[in-house]
Amino acid sequence: MPEITRDEVAHLATLARIDLSDAELDHLAPQLSVILDSVASISEVASADVPPTSHPLPLTNVFREDVVVPGLTAEQALAGAPESEQQRFSVPRILGDEQ
Repeated sequence: MPEITRDEVAHLATLARIDLSDAELDHLAPQLSVILDSVASISEVASADVPPTSHPLPLTNVFREDVVVPGLTAEQALAGAPESEQQRFSVPRILGDEQ
């Protein structure tokens, strides 16, 4: 695969609205070429008879079954709250009247 040029990196940076210095452009061009070569080599290995996978080993669900258990009453939940009002937690207002 051909090397990616400094001008191509500058063009991509402009499209992405990223301001890169001359030193950054010189530094990134060879790195992006290596990345593109790596992606190309992986594309060469993959074939039509190999299905795409997200993980090389089969995964199973390790979650427990949902079981309904008794919960806290409102009084129990609010027992440790610094302030409560109408069976709800009372917290300081963080938004102004702009809402």
